Amino acid sequence: MYNQYFAGTVDVTEIVLYLFFAFFFLLILYLLREGRREGFPLEDDVTGALESTPGGLFPSTPKTFHMPDGSKLVKPDASRDTHATQFKRTAAWSGTPIEPVGNPLSAGIGPGSYAVRADTPDMTNHGTTRLAPLRLATDYSIDKKDPDLRGFALVGLDGVAAGAIKDIWVDRAEFLVRYLEVDVTAEGGPTKHVLVPMTMCVVQKKLSRVRLDAVLGSQVAGAPTLANPDQVTLLEEEKIVGYFGAGYLYSTPDRSEPVL
Repeated sequence: MYNQYFAGTVDVTEIVLYLFFAFFFLLILYLLREGRREGFPLEDDVTGALESTPGGLFPSTPKTFHMPDGSKLVKPDASRDTHATQFKRTAAWSGTPIEPVGNPLSAGIGPGSYAVRADTPDMTNHGTTRLAPLRLATDYSIDKKDPDLRGFALVGLDGVAAGAIKDIWVDRAEFLVRYLEVDVTAEGGPTKHVLVPMTMCVVQKKLSRVRLDAVLGSQVAGAPTLANPDQVTLLEEEKIVGYFGAGYLYSTPDRSEPVL
């Protein structure tokens, strides 16, 4: 009978098993290192001081990423997240809850937190902006089976009108509606144009209106605006979605209270 043992009781099956264990360990080590390219080194929860060993036990070595637009991005780098947040701690030790200060929708914490992405628009492979209003994306149109929301009223979760829908922003890469552009008149101020995420809206066709279930009608006017009325940057998207996302917890006192 053919003998498959190499030495003692070590056979082919056992060697293959050991090789698999070694491969799996190296794979986990690689994934841990790659996962520490952003967000590391960690900061102390209270003092903000950086931890002594960057990246912990498995630090990532700098890697250069070649972006589609020809630019280069090196990660990890020495940059730190410095965007403004308004909050206070409920106690002076690590891990304690934090509460927003001022307008909770723009405090930048909890469901309203956002990442500091590039302040440039997302582009398609054809060199056009990925998101655009229908007034510019003339090769796109609303299906005849769906209502044209332009001219509809936008109301908040309380049913109070926030403004009128001026235009519809489409995603040229995924062929769907991303935002509704709304003309909002703030109290005592000029009319401003605000983008509202379509995923947070419910179309009420018979009432010729769109209901935004994230915030009150009066809170829509406080949403971030665009630097360029014809394009939205990645950073502006983060701030817009963060503002309305915070409404699911902070728009009314009842939403921030426990269910039971």
